[in-house]
Amino acid sequence: MAVTRQVVSSSRVATVCQEAHCPNLMECWSHKTATFMILGDKCTRRCRYCAVNTARPDPPEPDEPKRLADAVAELGLRHVVITAVARDDLDDEGAGQFAACIRAVRAQTPQATIEVLPADMHARRDCIETICNAGPDVFNHNLETVERLTPIVRPQAKYRRSLEVLRLVKELRPNMPTKSGLMVGLGETLEELHQALADLREVGCDVVTLGQYLQPTPKHAPIARFYTPEEFDALAETCRELGFLGVASGPFVRSSYNAAEVYDRVRGSA
Repeated sequence: MAVTRQVVSSSRVATVCQEAHCPNLMECWSHKTATFMILGDKCTRRCRYCAVNTARPDPPEPDEPKRLADAVAELGLRHVVITAVARDDLDDEGAGQFAACIRAVRAQTPQATIEVLPADMHARRDCIETICNAGPDVFNHNLETVERLTPIVRPQAKYRRSLEVLRLVKELRPNMPTKSGLMVGLGETLEELHQALADLREVGCDVVTLGQYLQPTPKHAPIARFYTPEEFDALAETCRELGFLGVASGPFVRSSYNAAEVYDRVRGSA
């Protein structure tokens, strides 16, 4: 664990595992899975559930793809998740940097599988195609919450736009697994949650993660309620009934939780 921290620190590429104080850090790192956050730590959006700082971002760093690839190789990772803050300030919304990072990791560690987790990029076909053309193994984009709560929780995002991102990926790369995540406990009803899951399946989403929302600070959206383990089990069963190939559902589940294992199950069922 100490070696992993040292390599990540020297790479100067942030991991969501550390930045978000993820409760699953030790489990995922022990399984040789890590989630890296590229394009800096300043976001152009202000979502009410997220603790990432909203500010004018710095320009993309040209050597970031190489530093990321070096870290992946040194750690011997078998599954890499690449995410980023929203970069509405960039002409390509960060798609080019995603593609460069994918190619750099692929060239140096060809045996590793790569999952991307970008912002919606305004569902621009050119941006999504740029990322898809770089050849990730999984395309992940989180719906985060139900349609009614989206304008409250994600004021600069749109529920239907996020669905369109996942639909476009399937249109461009029908065989690429797509994935999405939902937080629960923000005030949604069970009916709304079931509708969101059905909407994800409607656009061909293959994998879904469901986890408990936890309020980062008192200034963020409040927790409406905590779901029980039994309720998470019931939601997982609903997901399986809807036809999702991979499901991770539980209080501490996050978007990248057991990402490699979930991907292996999806690949095995294809």
